[in-house]
Amino acid sequence: MAWRSLGKFVSQSLSVGGRWQQQQLRRLNIHEYQGAELMGKYGINVPKGVAVASVEEAKEAVQRVFPNEKEVVVKSQILAGGRGLGTFKSGLKGGVHIVKAEEVESLAGKMLGQILVTKQTGPQGKVVSKVYLCEKLSLVNEMYFAITLDRTTAGPIIIACRKGGTSIEDLAEKYPDMIAKVPIDVFKGITDKDAAKVVDGLAPKAVDRNASMEQIKKLYKLFCECDCTLLEINPLAETADNQLVAADAKLNFDDNAAFRQKEVFALRDPSQEDPREVAAAKADLNYIGLDGEIGCMVNGAGLAMATMDIIKLHGGTPANFLDVGGNASEGQVVEAFKILTSDDKVKAILVNIFGGIMKCDVIASGIVNAAKLVSLKVPVVVRLEGTNVEQGKRILKESGMTLITAEDLDDAAEKAVKAAAQ
Repeated sequence: MAWRSLGKFVSQSLSVGGRWQQQQLRRLNIHEYQGAELMGKYGINVPKGVAVASVEEAKEAVQRVFPNEKEVVVKSQILAGGRGLGTFKSGLKGGVHIVKAEEVESLAGKMLGQILVTKQTGPQGKVVSKVYLCEKLSLVNEMYFAITLDRTTAGPIIIACRKGGTSIEDLAEKYPDMIAKVPIDVFKGITDKDAAKVVDGLAPKAVDRNASMEQIKKLYKLFCECDCTLLEINPLAETADNQLVAADAKLNFDDNAAFRQKEVFALRDPSQEDPREVAAAKADLNYIGLDGEIGCMVNGAGLAMATMDIIKLHGGTPANFLDVGGNASEGQVVEAFKILTSDDKVKAILVNIFGGIMKCDVIASGIVNAAKLVSLKVPVVVRLEGTNVEQGKRILKESGMTLITAEDLDDAAEKAVKAAAQ
């Protein structure tokens, strides 16, 4: 599930603004059913459930897993929040339904392979390739719980609200006094006092206080041991038999920790990710898609931010954040151009390279080869500075390609905005 699932409330809490800035927090998203299986291993209470990918599997699962259940919860599985209030492009309302056991097969058929649009997917929506069949719990109280990372305290922070089951953005707007934030000392870990504060924020009505605190500690243990960047449960619910249950969960993982979280990262579902970001990751490039018209290729995150800012200053909008890093090969530059040109919204490309470890002649050769391979149909503005800059400029000049060169960043941004407008 996506980092954006916590919306404006958390981005303000972290002093982070803007979609591209949020997405720089590198993360792996996994599906709800995968999260439930992982939480179960940590002793966290989760509903009984099974994921299915076909109508036939749904029919078999109902008979095998829910033989005595009259009703079953059917949840579409996409890596985005707001599924319950979403709409399928086929016209079906809602990505989460409670239906009679004999209706599961029919409903699964209406969800599988269809595109679900929610507040977090954008108008393009996401394809539902699996549905999660869960037992219907008898819930008597619904709360909100999350653990994320807080820049202010430089550590984890637990967010709790005694109302749950709906959008955290709406809850934070309507009931700001109900939101409790409990920062955790990363060196000490979660203490009984911390867990008690979280339980006070949740204000469970019937579940034993000590049992609630133990569940909070287990959730924090999962967050730390699995290198999570987000663990969100909405709702964290009380059942009629006085159990505290994670009824619906979302988890993100830091992909810088992939080397020690091999089992978790094996769960990755690239079909739910931006194909450009998947291609970039394979080429060891950092790419984030945005909504503008000027494609950006730079080396270094700081230079990328400056480039995007100056494009905005000259009246344009960036189409992406693409960082080729400090030691990209010629082949990586070619792959970067393929990714940039795959976006139909891109009307011009701005290459802004400051050569340090990265050499300008390598970038220039990559640009020329890319222009020949991908048959560039949009103007390309190139600004090179630093190591081997003269060799780089000579390669561009002698290439015979129609490339627009710039003397400095301001000149490059101005030319890119002008080219995109033509």
